[in-house]
Amino acid sequence: MLVKLLLVCFLGLALMAATATAAPIPKAGEGNPIIVVETSMGSFEVELFADKAPLTTTNILGYVDDKFYDGLIVHRVIPTFMVQMGGLDAKLKNKETKEKIKNESTNGLSNKRGTVAMARTNVADSATSQFFVNVVDNDFLDKANARDEVGYCVFGKVTKGMDVVDKIKDVKTETRGGTPNVPTEDVTIKSVRVKK
Repeated sequence: MLVKLLLVCFLGLALMAATATAAPIPKAGEGNPIIVVETSMGSFEVELFADKAPLTTTNILGYVDDKFYDGLIVHRVIPTFMVQMGGLDAKLKNKETKEKIKNESTNGLSNKRGTVAMARTNVADSATSQFFVNVVDNDFLDKANARDEVGYCVFGKVTKGMDVVDKIKDVKTETRGGTPNVPTEDVTIKSVRVKK
């Protein structure tokens, strides 16, 4: 009986110690970071789902801390699909990025209107700094429905300023230097900063 009691006490103390040292994973809306994307057409806010896409969130916040996005442009706008940004300057030159990250498209989040996902090449784990805002429901980009069986990782959602994103999606576009769907007049990212 005494051994049992000692064992229960030991396990309880071990659990308390583990709980004290391990940082809890925040739930959506409860402690997730929010970034403010200020563009030449207005600002919008994005809640980053650190609980569902921890690697991607850390990656994005690293770029934000480095002020990497400041001065880049929204370089791809398709009004029935999405608005993409985060890698090209006004001359449509790619800015040098950090290492590619693992695709967290298995997190169960869907590419619904207002969600924010990582852009990538045809290679599954090729995302770096570029992201896009879904302006319609794009379920076909989800891992469960994707033709490549990989999908695109949703890591956040616009919580404020979707009207600004909608204004951006309606800008006139052109093919510039062989790059299609580029806004005729630059939509510049003035800054991206952490709100909380």
